[in-house]
Amino acid sequence: MLHIGLTEGDPGAKKCISGVGRWPIFYLCDVLCAVRCREQVLSNSIALVSDLIRPTVTALGLELWGVEHVVQGRFSVLRVYIDKGGDGVTIDDCEKVSRQISGIFDVEDPIAGEYTLEVSSPGMDRPLFELGQFERYVGSVVMVRLRSPLEGRRKFKGVIQKVEVDAVRLLVDDKEFVLPASAIDKANLVF
Repeated sequence: MLHIGLTEGDPGAKKCISGVGRWPIFYLCDVLCAVRCREQVLSNSIALVSDLIRPTVTALGLELWGVEHVVQGRFSVLRVYIDKGGDGVTIDDCEKVSRQISGIFDVEDPIAGEYTLEVSSPGMDRPLFELGQFERYVGSVVMVRLRSPLEGRRKFKGVIQKVEVDAVRLLVDDKEFVLPASAIDKANLVF
C-alpha cells in the first residue's frame, strides 16, 4: 500500500510518502518543500496585510514602512512598522494605527490562527523591505541576509553603493557585490 498526501493542519507544509508491504516500511517528507510552502504562505499574508492597511495608515498621516509575520510553532507575531517625517513616530501614532488596523483585521481576518499585533517605528537600525527604501539610504551601512548563498556566503555587511531595477550594489571590504532583490531575505541599517 502506498500513500501520498499533505500533512493535516498546515496547508502545503509537508508532502509525505509512506508505504507498507513486503519490503521495508518507509516514510519520506519533503522538508525543503515544507520550508518553501511556509515562506510562500507568509509572503502572501504579508502582501495581503500590507494592501489592507496601507490606505488606513496613509490616512492617519503616516507611512507604512513594512510588515513582518514571524511564526514560531503555534504562535505568531504580526509586526507593523510605521514611519513619519519630521518629529518621528510617537506612542500615540502607534496606538491609533493599532486600533484602526485591529478593526480591519476583525472584519477581514487576513491571518489564520492566533497572533500578536505589534505596531512600531522602524527605529535607528530600521529594517529595509523595498528597493525604494535601500535607495533612500545609499551611502549607509547595511546588514543583508540572503535566502541562498551568493559566492559562498549569505550574510553581507557593507555600504549601499547603488540601487538598480532589481538589485542592490553593496561594497563589502573593498569588493562590490550585486545582490538580487529577489534573493534578499532580511536587511537592516547598521548604526
